[in-house]
Amino acid sequence: MSVLTSDLPQFVRDLIGSPPTAGNGVHKWCYRIARQLHAHRPEQDICCLIKSALIDCGRPVPDREIAEAVRDAKRTAWQPGTGNSYTIAPPQPKWPEADTGLVDTIVRSGPGLYDLWESSPVRLEDGESHAEYIIDALFPGNPLLCCGKPFGKGYQSATRRREVWRGRLSELPLMVPNPMLDITGHTKAEGKLSQHTLEATADRVYQVIEYDFSVIARDGVTPTIWAPFIKAWNADGISVADACAALILHLKTWLMPTLVVVTSSGGKSLHAWFRVFQLDYAKQRAFMEYAVERGADDITWTRSQFVRIPDGWRNTGVRQTAYYFDPRKAVTA
Repeated sequence: MSVLTSDLPQFVRDLIGSPPTAGNGVHKWCYRIARQLHAHRPEQDICCLIKSALIDCGRPVPDREIAEAVRDAKRTAWQPGTGNSYTIAPPQPKWPEADTGLVDTIVRSGPGLYDLWESSPVRLEDGESHAEYIIDALFPGNPLLCCGKPFGKGYQSATRRREVWRGRLSELPLMVPNPMLDITGHTKAEGKLSQHTLEATADRVYQVIEYDFSVIARDGVTPTIWAPFIKAWNADGISVADACAALILHLKTWLMPTLVVVTSSGGKSLHAWFRVFQLDYAKQRAFMEYAVERGADDITWTRSQFVRIPDGWRNTGVRQTAYYFDPRKAVTA
């Protein structure tokens, strides 16, 4: 370690030489040290240094966890000549524009919502919420889960063990689709402690794909690019939910990632949970780009983004019906 780090500033060497033990913020330490090392080492070398430092931390730290922390830290990495401040690194590559013609072709040639329902390996037909059953399958064991609900212009959120949430999940509409590493983390914008942060979110286990086609944009005035297509679909008996289902079933033709559950937002959109833990970052990104090109919302790429709890209840009292569920495809403990 001394040869590999001899040219680094002393305080950085001190950080590398005193990593935390398991349960005391290993992932946050990876992020913190990587922010400093980006000014001195390429990403591959940073990963090697961190991995070496954590050999005796008390738990195996996956290469994926280290690599993702290093990538995330690059956005706020320290830059020489900027004092104690952090500068924002160049943004990630832009998402592709939606190919409206391709989306229209898939919607018109594909199956609809009823077909999605009929193809579900497990049918939830009794009218009751099965959120607890689904979450048990999606997150085996007793991991930390971040759940929440709308509150004012933002959200109320909390991170608790799965067993603490038991019996309450059907009452909540939102959750992070990945386990949490710690109860709290620092927000990117202000560095404040919060129970809903990217810093405290573990590796991507599920990639949620959201299709939400609207005639009017969120400003309540501007027509969207989908307005003429929605009008034409409706004229031909194709609902927005049918369109969403057709696109999700189109994505399902990929051998990997693997579709596990599809749930309604309690409105017109659908959220599809794909297991991607087995894929490396490049393949995860490629899948998301493929979905975005076919009309998906890119906002769910963020690992900590709230999505709809499958078969939970929206704050308006509408059930977020799970139309498709295949527990065999979920991650295993």
